[in-house]
Amino acid sequence: MTRAVVVSESAPASLREVDDSFLRGGGEPAPGEVTIDVSWSSLNYKDGMALGGDRGVARILPLIPGIDLVGTVAAGDAAGRFVAGQQVVLTGAGIGETRHGGFAERAIVDAASLVELPEALTPRRAAAIGTAGFTAMLSVLKLERDVEPDAGDILVTGAAGGVGSIAVALLARLGYRVVACTGRAELTDYLHGLGAASVIPRESLGEPGKPLQRALYAGAVDCVGSTTLANVLAQTRWGGTVTACGLAQGSDLPTTVLPFILRAVSLVGINSVEAPLSLRRTAWQRLSRDLDPALLDSVTEEASLAEAIDLGPEILGGRIRGRTVIDVRR
Repeated sequence: MTRAVVVSESAPASLREVDDSFLRGGGEPAPGEVTIDVSWSSLNYKDGMALGGDRGVARILPLIPGIDLVGTVAAGDAAGRFVAGQQVVLTGAGIGETRHGGFAERAIVDAASLVELPEALTPRRAAAIGTAGFTAMLSVLKLERDVEPDAGDILVTGAAGGVGSIAVALLARLGYRVVACTGRAELTDYLHGLGAASVIPRESLGEPGKPLQRALYAGAVDCVGSTTLANVLAQTRWGGTVTACGLAQGSDLPTTVLPFILRAVSLVGINSVEAPLSLRRTAWQRLSRDLDPALLDSVTEEASLAEAIDLGPEILGGRIRGRTVIDVRR
């Protein structure tokens, strides 16, 4: 039996004991499945939604939340791609949404999106990176394609959240001048500590503005969506690239074609859930190289498996900064 956080239709999230049949979803063993002894997971916005039973994320019920997991292979897949004893990391790929996820001491997952843990990363740090850092790295890879560090300021919205924090740290270490946008003025020093050159208030971008505005940024990582993203596009310079990876303000986009046809701005969508294996490997190798481990530790908090349940409303309410890792063994 395995301890796991379980969300069901008839009861709120609770800590239960489940067996391998439950972890597998009641079906028969599949050729590509890998059994993992989970050591760490992490807390993401989606996890907060799943813990509350939000069917936009919790596509099946009952469900074990946790869109990230790091652990050791207990039983490899039939093809021999993974063998017992390997340390692995998995983000997205449907876990914590359409199949059981990382808020459990054991997980049965598909090998197709599983990545061997880079040697430079400890399991705890890999969990601290998680989907948030993986998403931030995908944004950085897209920005690097078009925007050189000396091209001008890079804006990061929602900068105090998980994706935003790691995006600020990565971009600053790679030589970009980063402008961080946040609604929490009390975290200004925190953002400067991550490498932000300046910090602007959320209100400066949160209200409707003109479709084309003063060109301030060579690129941006937007974690907010809606009116904020529309204003970011309107303030991006000619040839700039903006990545869209979140919808904290909303899923709408009230903009026009003007930034695209008059300034050749590129809007690039980031989907970390369905990223192919080759891209996953590239991103994790870059994260192991480009993210300052000491800085990552400084923005990481730790919680037990049972404590994860109460943290759901906290992350949904915007009261958590940086990253929170879940030690599923306590």
